[in-house]
Amino acid sequence: MEKNGLVIKNTGSWYLVKTDDSEIECKVKGNFRLKGIRSTNPVTVGDRVKILLNNEGTAAFITEIENRKNYIIRRSSNLSKQSHIIAANLDRVLLIVTANYPTTSTTFIDRFLASAEAYRVPATIVINKVDAYDAETLDYVDALVALYQQIGYPCLKISARTNEGIDKLRELLKDQITLLSGNSGVGKSTLINLLVPEADLKTGAISSSHNKGMHTTTFSEMIELPEGGYIIDTPGIKGFGTIDMEREEIYHFFPDLFKYAQNCRFHNCLHLQEPGCAVRQAVEEHHISESRYASYLSMLQDDIEEKYR
Repeated sequence: MEKNGLVIKNTGSWYLVKTDDSEIECKVKGNFRLKGIRSTNPVTVGDRVKILLNNEGTAAFITEIENRKNYIIRRSSNLSKQSHIIAANLDRVLLIVTANYPTTSTTFIDRFLASAEAYRVPATIVINKVDAYDAETLDYVDALVALYQQIGYPCLKISARTNEGIDKLRELLKDQITLLSGNSGVGKSTLINLLVPEADLKTGAISSSHNKGMHTTTFSEMIELPEGGYIIDTPGIKGFGTIDMEREEIYHFFPDLFKYAQNCRFHNCLHLQEPGCAVRQAVEEHHISESRYASYLSMLQDDIEEKYR
């Protein structure tokens, strides 16, 4: 018997598939591998799939994946040359960041946004814990918001503890499939518990020795929202690499750099020391922020280190 369904949980070897009338644990047929993607997991949460049940309904296999509109991946933790697909068919990705306790670096934000651009997933930045910041930190938050909104990324200031901005966040999530991401310790689990009280995720205490969060999530899972739609919690992501990006195209995923790059003297300009580089001129004239340019350079550097490792 064949059914269509949505993969809502991946536990490593099993996939939980939601069909019209039930949730079914499925395995992947042994020879089933996706063409063109070297990944450790051929199927991921958010995939729309066909499943085949045996006559007794006691075993089910995923036999087919429908075409994905997008997906987002990270480098696999165990094999550097392979990737791990985090989720597919996303309406948006929310990057949860904090300006302190712990501090999310702009390099991390920019790498994440470049990955979202590369995989065609609209990104929104959510700044959490605004109830905990002093005046100086709040000024910094406002500067971050101004920077990223000017580039075209919506930003939302919230506090999962005092509910500030939570209603706006609920509106944003309604009837959408949204990936929640961010460094460990930024309050993702607390936020999910607030949005979906019955989700009851373990919230990890910040490890005070490093002012960084401890990892509490290991597998991706889709959680149904009371108002419609799903959120996908992901393992705390330490950093995105330049996986699947050619060195010459990294700047394409920085919309602010890309805009000025059209005016560079050389069409293959890498925006380093080349003469007639419109991007470097824009940085000098403060049309592009130095932090964004520094993030771009760090991704280029990453790529060089990958090639000669």
